[in-house]
Amino acid sequence: MKVWPRAVTWRVAAALALAVIVIGSQGEGGSFALVGKAVAQSSTGSSVRPPKNAVVRAGTGDRQPWGSAAQLPTNIVKQPTDAGYWRIIRKGMRGRVTIPNKEAGVLIQTLQARSTVFPIRVNDWRYYRNGPLSRIGGWLLLAVLVILVLFFALRGRIKIESGLSGRTIERFSALERFAHWLSAVSFIVLGLSGLNMLYGRYVLKPIIGADAFSALAAAGKYSHNYLAFAFMVGVVLMVILWIRDNLPDRYDMGWIMKAGGLFSKHSHPPAAKFNLGEKVVFWSVVIGGVVVSYTGLSLMFPQLFTALQSLELIQIVHAAVSLVMIAIIIAHIYIGSLGMQGAFDAMGNGFVDENWAREHHSAWMAEFKGKPKVEGTAKKGGG
Repeated sequence: MKVWPRAVTWRVAAALALAVIVIGSQGEGGSFALVGKAVAQSSTGSSVRPPKNAVVRAGTGDRQPWGSAAQLPTNIVKQPTDAGYWRIIRKGMRGRVTIPNKEAGVLIQTLQARSTVFPIRVNDWRYYRNGPLSRIGGWLLLAVLVILVLFFALRGRIKIESGLSGRTIERFSALERFAHWLSAVSFIVLGLSGLNMLYGRYVLKPIIGADAFSALAAAGKYSHNYLAFAFMVGVVLMVILWIRDNLPDRYDMGWIMKAGGLFSKHSHPPAAKFNLGEKVVFWSVVIGGVVVSYTGLSLMFPQLFTALQSLELIQIVHAAVSLVMIAIIIAHIYIGSLGMQGAFDAMGNGFVDENWAREHHSAWMAEFKGKPKVEGTAKKGGG
């Protein structure tokens, strides 16, 4: 058998292909022209004919002659587009579910779906949380920090003017200090994890990276949920221990008139165990603690405390009250540590210098003198 060279084979194939193209394109009746014409005619519905007297059925059940204009069905329910579906869902449309929890039939809960008491439109939660709430809260915290820095620069640390006496008296018992630190430590963790939820994506994530931020946010979420109960217990204990000493008394007005002696030296208004500034912090923690505790429990267990549709408003209230509490506690931490000599000892070891007590809580000091003294030794220059 004779084998043709490969080059000859390719040349023969090319020649045959060229011949087919030339023959097919000759004249109006060429094969290519006929195929093109057939395709063009088929698009108008006239090139290919079914058997004679063939009919098709329209959507209404009527018989439609072949080749006539198509009739659209009239018994089809018009369905919304994908965008229309989600627009309806965002408005709180309730679907049908077979499980006992009928709330599962609502994919997106909204206030608008519940009532008009709080006229917040769909998606307004995202607007308020990422807009005014975050912006105003950020400015509030920044303003507190700036004010404290300026106050420290102008006023400096508030010293014990008569110096340390070397004699101390018990200001807070072990139980009182336990209640304070239980609520204080848990609140610090709650505040930091909450701020991370609100601002972390914009502040921390670009610095530490997505993976580290994801791990931090997950840890913050769990600590936020569990330490909330420790904070609640601490607040209850503080109410039991200190509510009587934080009621209004005759010294409060004098404290206001002298601004607590914070802006002037040698001027210390008399105060009982708690002055008005400390009372403001106490009631802010108690009232604010009740609000954030209720709203926090509602967010964790929505079906036990509130309707799902109210969660948008509850989350806004939770975040707003928390931001105000954080601002107040920042000022409290400052005045109880760096801002005033001898103040930290009260919660550090429970004892304060007698001269400190005499200058800042003279009424309490006078009352205490009528009882057996609990003496200790103050560290020189401590505070």
